[in-house]
Amino acid sequence: MKFKYAFFLLACILSINVVSARVVLPRIFSNDMVLQRNSDVLLWGWGNVSEEITIVTSWDGKEYKAKGTTDAKWKVEVTTPEAGGPYTISFKGWGNEIVLNNVLIGEVWLASGQSNMEWSANSGIVHMDEVDKADYPNIRLFTVDRRTAAYPQDDLSGSWKICTPESMKHFSAVAYFFAKRLYGELDIPIGVINSSWGASSAEVWTPKSVFDINETLKESAKKIEANQWVSNKTSELFNAMISPITSYKIAGALWYQGESNTANHEIYTELFTSMITSWREQWGYSFPFYFVQIAPFNYGEPEQGVKVRDAQRRTLALKNTGMVVVSDICTVDDIHPRNKLDVGNRLANIALKDHYETLEVEVHSPLFKELIIEGKKATVIFDHSKGLYAKGKKVTHFEIAGDKDQFYPAKAIIKNDRVIVSSKEVKEPKKVRFAWNNRALPNLFNEANLPASSFISD
Repeated sequence: MKFKYAFFLLACILSINVVSARVVLPRIFSNDMVLQRNSDVLLWGWGNVSEEITIVTSWDGKEYKAKGTTDAKWKVEVTTPEAGGPYTISFKGWGNEIVLNNVLIGEVWLASGQSNMEWSANSGIVHMDEVDKADYPNIRLFTVDRRTAAYPQDDLSGSWKICTPESMKHFSAVAYFFAKRLYGELDIPIGVINSSWGASSAEVWTPKSVFDINETLKESAKKIEANQWVSNKTSELFNAMISPITSYKIAGALWYQGESNTANHEIYTELFTSMITSWREQWGYSFPFYFVQIAPFNYGEPEQGVKVRDAQRRTLALKNTGMVVVSDICTVDDIHPRNKLDVGNRLANIALKDHYETLEVEVHSPLFKELIIEGKKATVIFDHSKGLYAKGKKVTHFEIAGDKDQFYPAKAIIKNDRVIVSSKEVKEPKKVRFAWNNRALPNLFNEANLPASSFISD
């Protein structure tokens, strides 16, 4: 009798465990989400050890099987079609079934950085009339909630929202305008994941592995950590707000940051390049990475800001990157330029030309390429310089130096889309620099009305 009772009790316990076993999904998978089109995308979640999960995708009616591993995590790769929807995805385990509704297939982009990326229409933007127009059912917005973590996390907090005036108003304005421009050109669903935090340095968005192998960056990071901001601990935002979604397929990434790295500008090119490279390694492919050069502003020491801008320019040596220059759409007394529409559009135009190949017009600002010295004159050659012109009577903000690195204001003349620079003070030119101070608002543009980036020729 006792044996029968014990057997009955054990059977009850086992049946309860089976019934209570539940499929759990990370928060990035939810109703209203967007999956990357024409791709093998990874779906994952948690269940019981050895639990078999059945996944069904409505776009093709295909059934996939996954099994929980020793850490109770399961994953499966599914193939997405061309853009479309809405679709459903069902996940069925021993104890429950989850059905995700209103899923779209399209283009997915990640947006990150500090306050200028985080900035929403609710905080105040130039084009406030755009809020009421933001009714786009095929644009989906995901804001990652602010979190910090000492170690890489499995999940994050946030949710997908359909783009409405209300949801747009609280979303990254730059990322929204980027999505709107892409949608207008491609006419397919667009999903944008915003993972940003005001006042954050690049170090906190960079994986610990980068600092483990680079002593220069490790030592520089210690200076940033001395700052009393809530999370200037190396890698803490990467761990909490990026790492949980590095298996989520994206088309590319957008970045607007740098203001919090003016104090260690000398290592920013190396840091930023390492961060981009590490993100690509985490995702497993070299996705496009487009970023915004920080705006002219009084950053403290006269050249701190411009040195970050130049470091960002030099980061373009990394393949599949692009940079937006904003010196013409900002005011030097506001570190948060309120014109987010043009920033988003310029980022989108780079994506449309370089990644999607749907635009033929110029989308890049003039960028320093080469300096040719001929006697007392120096000729500056730019990339993206067709139709080079000055807004105003004369080209401004060029300086020239000789052997002693003493720079003097220079006369600058545009000829054949090049700039010829000279000064009576310099007999044997060695270097040229342009817009070389924190607050410089230069007047040199190309035919696309995009402003030239600051630079120094060494």
